[in-house]
Amino acid sequence: MDLRQFLTCLSLCTAFALSKPTEKKDRVHHEPQLSDKVHNDAQSFDYDHDAFLGAEEAKTFDQLTPEESKERLGMIVDKIDADKDGFVTEGELKSWIKHAQKKYIYDNVENQWQEFDLNQDGLISWDEYRNVTYGTYLDDPDPDDGFNYKQMMVRDERRFKMADKDGDLIATKEEFTAFLHPEEYEYMKDIVVQETMEDIDKNADGFIDLEEYIGDMYSHDGNADEPEWVKTEREQFVEFRDKNRDGKMDKEETKDWILPSDYDHAEAEARHLVYESDQNKDGKLTKEEIVDKYDLFVGSQATDFGEALVRHDEF
Repeated sequence: MDLRQFLTCLSLCTAFALSKPTEKKDRVHHEPQLSDKVHNDAQSFDYDHDAFLGAEEAKTFDQLTPEESKERLGMIVDKIDADKDGFVTEGELKSWIKHAQKKYIYDNVENQWQEFDLNQDGLISWDEYRNVTYGTYLDDPDPDDGFNYKQMMVRDERRFKMADKDGDLIATKEEFTAFLHPEEYEYMKDIVVQETMEDIDKNADGFIDLEEYIGDMYSHDGNADEPEWVKTEREQFVEFRDKNRDGKMDKEETKDWILPSDYDHAEAEARHLVYESDQNKDGKLTKEEIVDKYDLFVGSQATDFGEALVRHDEF
């Protein structure tokens, strides 16, 4: 799908959403749960398996024998031990769990990488991204679909530069991931807030007032009576969003709204795994300590049928 088709689709989706006035648009970026399983170790380790491996990989491990589970777990430990000192710390475990849970993001980046890396040098420059994304559309000052491509390009360039930590206008894969998914990176959160405010702040005064806040979620479309959830959102704005009670949200108040400081599930799970596996209580784990508790980390519900198992490129 090229840019024009994508934007046309986007406009149609927007029109469809606006035709259903009781639907709520949610701009809040919640941290995803690590698993939809109940975290009760007395019952099973299913939650821990999903948290450590990601739900899809956990399904694969369910078919392994204990011996295979231990062997593959040992290979994972080598990846988790980022500084290669022979120990896995709580911080390294936390990073691994976050990686497992964000695999869908990395897959999305991989799917787009080849399209933008035109010279196949393992990097994506701003020129490459701009040429692929906008191309000849920038030559038409008055496109038929009404989109302002130059304005969109300026916004993209600003975000690209923010993601590009060393300022060379060339993105590594990590920087490109931050560009495509800025809400996932701490140093990109200001640009998420800025773009959100630009979208909602219709009078461009640098704030989001109550009507702009509601207007982003709900269109009256001639209906005099607002749905109950809209009334609730008005109360939420007054009671919780507008913390200083000046009738509008500033940058920090907007950030608190769209990027709430949720409970860190990955940190809690890493702490739990270390506590349960740290036999000598030195605050870090050896490969042996982890493999000894393979049932906690990856488990095994192996059948007796000897299924042929093929692992992915994770190993």
